[in-house]
Amino acid sequence: MDGSTASSTTAPSHRTLGEALDEAPLSLFHLKAAFTAAMGFFTDAYDLFIIGVALVLIKGEWHLSAVQTSFLGGATLLATLVGAIVFGRIADILGRTRVYGLVAGIMALGAFATALAPGYLWLVAFRFVLGIGIGGDYPVSAVMASEYANRERRGLLVSLVFSSQAAGLIIGPVVALALLASGVNHELAWRLMLGLGALPALSVLYLRIKTPESPRYAAQVQGRETEARAAMEKYSQGVVRAAAAAGGSGRTSLRTFLTDRKSLLLILGTAGSWFLLDYVYYGNTISAPVILRGVAPGANLLQSTAWTLIIFALFAVPGYVFAFLNVDRIGHRRLQWIGFSAMAICFGLIGFIPGLTHVIVPFLLIYGISYFFTEFGPNVTTFLIPTEVFGVGERTTGHGIAAGVGKLGAFLGVFLFPVLSSALGLGGVLIFCSALGVAGALLTQVLPEKSGHSLDAVTVSHTESATQTAPQLPAEASVKIPAESAA
Repeated sequence: MDGSTASSTTAPSHRTLGEALDEAPLSLFHLKAAFTAAMGFFTDAYDLFIIGVALVLIKGEWHLSAVQTSFLGGATLLATLVGAIVFGRIADILGRTRVYGLVAGIMALGAFATALAPGYLWLVAFRFVLGIGIGGDYPVSAVMASEYANRERRGLLVSLVFSSQAAGLIIGPVVALALLASGVNHELAWRLMLGLGALPALSVLYLRIKTPESPRYAAQVQGRETEARAAMEKYSQGVVRAAAAAGGSGRTSLRTFLTDRKSLLLILGTAGSWFLLDYVYYGNTISAPVILRGVAPGANLLQSTAWTLIIFALFAVPGYVFAFLNVDRIGHRRLQWIGFSAMAICFGLIGFIPGLTHVIVPFLLIYGISYFFTEFGPNVTTFLIPTEVFGVGERTTGHGIAAGVGKLGAFLGVFLFPVLSSALGLGGVLIFCSALGVAGALLTQVLPEKSGHSLDAVTVSHTESATQTAPQLPAEASVKIPAESAA
């Protein structure tokens, strides 16, 4: 076929706007939507993990106690809990795009302010503001990518958004190494590390403001089908083309959502598995420089930071890549179970094999493999699954609760990891992490498998409207596929 010739597929007589999105081919508009979400999530990752290196410098400069250090490391995570739950609910009430740009602005403001903090309490306060923005970004970025995605590649697109975390994991240590190796004094170094987190959030702010409302939300919850159709055609450059009919399904009230048995089971599965994952992941990752210096006591900060970078580059990044390439083929729930199980095995080996926590090469190998399966598993899927198991009127609410509870686990992991490490030793802490991996694998089994299924196939338990089905499109609705846009 000539590249300029368009082809079209006529829809069956009852195709909805959601079905048109489900069947649209993977194209540049999907990648644009994913990029807009991913840049915010890159900011999330950079800001959350750069504090691990910065804390070592801040502690020395400001002579912080162990409790002060732990609280500073966890303040952003605690705020993320608040931001995820509050903005997740707001996005279901007022709309996704009203929150989308706002949280990017809050992240930029919080990151910039941390670089100017005059003292410890100010730094904690500014990191808390930053965490509010990061928390709000979790449900909105994930759900926007999911609601724009097609049925067959939803896992790929949402995982691509989350995999931008890999870039944040890599860029953070690279920035730290560059500053430390260049001889910049420590106070200026940590301020630059934290302040640079404002740049990616600012870079994506314009794109987010210009992104149209999620068509599924606009059509099915707000009843703005005509506007949703027009915005979708313009944004997708004709890849998705449909005429909409009147009607909408409303949204689930918070009280109904939190008292419905099915909803509570989904919250248990999504929030519980995310809590367990983040306790282990953030506890290990933010404490990584300290852990590696404990395994090799003679290592300086530059060396332990370099080892951290090696683990991320050789194990974590390939894990992200394998995840987004294979998640739809393997299955979303199954991949989460595989990852949790492999993490449990790796942490168990380190904890139970005598002396392994004092031999750097085998430790790095097994510890690195645990990172691979964290990314090729629950670190990606705990972000993905809440975007597809809840109904459209409760989707960001459910995702926000899951993300918020997950970040509570992250806060506890960051705060308690140094304390438990002192009491139990590194081996004992990793045995505990192994047990949490087993619990995560078991909890995953309560979740449904949504890979390859329509996003609109979710049954909403209750809505504020009597209508519980998506608006139908007339027989002439169609999906127009310009050949040059299809991937």
